[in-house]
Amino acid sequence: MSTVTGVSAADELPGPDGRKPLTGDRASTGRLGDRLFGGAATLSGVIVIAMVSLIAVFLVAQALPALTNNSENFLTSRVWAPGGAQPAFGILEFLWTTVAASTIAMALAVPVGVAVALFLTQYAPIWMRRPAASLVDLLAAVPSIVYGLWGLLTFRAFVKPVEQFLQDNVGWFPLFAPTRITGGTIFFIGIVLAIMVLPIVTALSREVFDQTPTAHKEGALALGATQWEMIRTAVLPFGKPGVISASMLALGRALGETIAVTFLVSALSDGTDWTWSLFNGGETFASKIANNAAEFSNPSKTGAYIAAGLVLFVLTFIVNSIARIVIERRKAFTE
Repeated sequence: MSTVTGVSAADELPGPDGRKPLTGDRASTGRLGDRLFGGAATLSGVIVIAMVSLIAVFLVAQALPALTNNSENFLTSRVWAPGGAQPAFGILEFLWTTVAASTIAMALAVPVGVAVALFLTQYAPIWMRRPAASLVDLLAAVPSIVYGLWGLLTFRAFVKPVEQFLQDNVGWFPLFAPTRITGGTIFFIGIVLAIMVLPIVTALSREVFDQTPTAHKEGALALGATQWEMIRTAVLPFGKPGVISASMLALGRALGETIAVTFLVSALSDGTDWTWSLFNGGETFASKIANNAAEFSNPSKTGAYIAAGLVLFVLTFIVNSIARIVIERRKAFTE
């Protein structure tokens, strides 16, 4: 077999993918580049895992001493007095406020975000899609403090009549029971959080819906499906894992939001009767820690707040783990 400059003719034949194999210095350079890229990617993954693990270790190590000296039930008590010789603190109020407000936010943001994404990808004319998408994405660039000020000074007046209507008409239901709170309620905080996380749900859902194979959509239409039937049978099933991921990412933002909630929430005074009403006040984990950062004066108090932060960390981790499990099961079912 003839060779030219030491390279056989067979080596110059293209491979199955139509590309000629790398030879000589090109092959060495390519293999070195692959190794460097693979090593960098592996190192990045290890660093991320190490950082998350170190944060968890730090939180547990700082929270355990305070938890062992706690004279109240940490999960079921509303008492928060971490100072003194007999520290007593519980997270029931913070847990309920955080979960309830985040649930309201997701119940409002996910349907609206998915609907907006479907409109932009399936119904809107071509000339409108990009400007409208950019306008929605701009909501994500608004700082949290602006949302807080806007909600406190402007938006509160629009939500208060809705709260009053619900209290007057369905106040017999525990979640809508009347209260004496006139400031920021859990219900109001949830609506503001929904507006804050709406761009996340919309943007990610829009990207997923845009990737729906054209053959799937055209096949459904060719079989006589209407526009909505095509969306229901082709677009939504294809984009379901992406919508779940977007929802969980938005939920993580809602769970940990601090500044806006701190501006809006009406903290309950000590001794206030417990109620499950969404029109009650309260504090989330994030707002409680932010409002009382000046109390980190001794290990006992600091450990109590870190323990509350640990619960928020675990809660967020569980939410994202559930989302990952759902997505992986969905992939296994569709493949």
